[in-house]
Amino acid sequence: MRFLDHRDELPESLRGAVIALGNFDGFHLGHQAVAQQAIDWARAEGRPSIIATFDPHPVRHFQPDAPPFRLTTLEQRQELYLAAGATAMLVFHFDAELAGTTAEDFVRKLLGEHLGVAGVVTGEDFTFGKARGGNFDKLVSLGNEVGIKARAATPVMDHGKPVSSSRVRDALREGDPQEAARLLTRPFAIRGIVQHGDKRGREIGYPTANLPIEHYLRPKYGIYAVTGRILSTGQDLKGAANIGVRPQFDPPKELLEPYFFDFSGDLYGQEIEVAFHHFLRGEAKFDSLDALIEQMERDCDRARELLA
Repeated sequence: MRFLDHRDELPESLRGAVIALGNFDGFHLGHQAVAQQAIDWARAEGRPSIIATFDPHPVRHFQPDAPPFRLTTLEQRQELYLAAGATAMLVFHFDAELAGTTAEDFVRKLLGEHLGVAGVVTGEDFTFGKARGGNFDKLVSLGNEVGIKARAATPVMDHGKPVSSSRVRDALREGDPQEAARLLTRPFAIRGIVQHGDKRGREIGYPTANLPIEHYLRPKYGIYAVTGRILSTGQDLKGAANIGVRPQFDPPKELLEPYFFDFSGDLYGQEIEVAFHHFLRGEAKFDSLDALIEQMERDCDRARELLA
């Protein structure tokens, strides 16, 4: 799948595309509906289809100190967009220059002249341009001036409310990964490179793979039943993971630490993805290591049952 940067010239073969325009971080049910409408439209007219995203997220540009909230990395999004059937992913590099681009210039110069877009599909509430000066109606009127057609996808409703990234984030913060997975159509997953740790898990019989959480949203701290995937080999694993600051050990250090059942290989330096399936309990500090080990045995037994 093509990985495109909005600052570069598009290959001629991708000009005249229909683009799904939005941030599409979580690529939940609502995002999927926008993307599918663009893909169907493109196929009906024999055009390429492109799903756009913004990186960094505009919120990160305007509020650099905001707590981490990302649901996916660019690499994860690219895989999701490919699976949806898009021809390419377009990344709008969100910086001061793009933030200062007026709605008029965004449509006429960027979408029209530079990218050669033929059609755009957005959500009904999509805004764009400097100070959010553009909305769907403005996209239609400006697009008509430069030969770009625009369509709006209606929100996907669920229990009387639109599916949104905010609902997914709320579910994860509340320790409900199953609700998040229902809205995402897949489990929330953190991807990272396994680091060397302090070997605490190995010392107590539960060797863990230590992953930095980086820019991902922090789910509720605690123990989860998880699955893992080694990206280099495609091997799938099952296990239990702690995400949090490890209150049993000093100094506190925020990590994702999956323990994979029946696995004895070396994961150091490997990129793995850990998917959250069930919340088992919150983080806790125990009176002794023996008490911790007993609880970990119960956690693993429960995780095995839930993942069976």
